[in-house]
Amino acid sequence: MEDTAKTLELLNDLVLINNDRIEGYERALREVKENDTDSDLEPVFLRLIDDSRRYKMQIGTEIQALGSDIEQGTTASGKLHRAWIAVKETFNGHDRRSILDECETGEDAIRNIYQDALEDDTLPAYIIDMLDEQMQEILDAHEQIKSLRDSVH
Repeated sequence: MEDTAKTLELLNDLVLINNDRIEGYERALREVKENDTDSDLEPVFLRLIDDSRRYKMQIGTEIQALGSDIEQGTTASGKLHRAWIAVKETFNGHDRRSILDECETGEDAIRNIYQDALEDDTLPAYIIDMLDEQMQEILDAHEQIKSLRDSVH
């Protein structure tokens, strides 16, 4: 029973950080659209929003299978990294590099939360497999954001 509670806590933390990621990229997308610049970033941000929605759905299915409800909202817990909160608060007339810097900070946060979850020894193997697949996509996304950021002169 204790392992189930720990698994549910970890999975709900992942739901919340994905909510943060979605909100962060939605904010970045609005910034790009409002400034009518960097339209090449729109499809990237939209894909990453869709990825996090898919991750949430997969994780949510497991949470419901364990007999619990899926967390709503974004992170409020002090134990979660707050990078996406910073992303939401700092976008305001920033240039391409600043936007991508903040997005990379957010990608670092989600990567760290996933890494912590994957290192937990209470998660069942089938959940670890699912999270590992998501983590690989998150690592790819991080590299893409970093590459985009590094290409700005």
